[in-house]
Amino acid sequence: MISTADFKRGLVILLDGAPCLIIDIGFQSPSARGGNTLVKTKYRNLLTGQVLEQTFKSGDKAEEADFQRHKGQFLYASGDDAVFMDLETYEQFEVGTDMFEPIRGYLLEGAEVQLGLFEGMVVAVDPPQMVELKVVETPPAIRHATATAQTKEAVLETGLRIQVPGYLESGEIVKVDTREGRFVSRG
Repeated sequence: MISTADFKRGLVILLDGAPCLIIDIGFQSPSARGGNTLVKTKYRNLLTGQVLEQTFKSGDKAEEADFQRHKGQFLYASGDDAVFMDLETYEQFEVGTDMFEPIRGYLLEGAEVQLGLFEGMVVAVDPPQMVELKVVETPPAIRHATATAQTKEAVLETGLRIQVPGYLESGEIVKVDTREGRFVSRG
């Protein structure tokens, strides 16, 4: 059992039999004397993907989930699904569309990922925070650009579409932030 005093972002607890990743946490002290401090959490149910909120009283306990993070590798896409390999056990896992689709545009075959395992089943796949991808299609560079930052759409080698600065051309490598899906810099 884990106390609310030990709650932090990234911790996985067991709520209603499901592993839940704490996304955000806040503490609220009541103004009445003798009132318990409230611990407000925002969490994602890793089985359903739902983002929910729950308030605990200070001192409440929650069960820590049997959740492990392992280094993994993206092997290949199989239709709308994907196959990943655990780099510690070399076990392969097939992941469905619901988990693969949001990260598909950031992964090339062989890319390293973080696998979240609950009771031997993959419930989370996290790509690296930054990836380098090649621009395969974008309009020509904007000449005589004004002082304001101008952007244009670019298609990357994975099919991902992002906004890039006007000076970029096809064939260039760019760094992309996978949390926000935005251009960061040239590669």
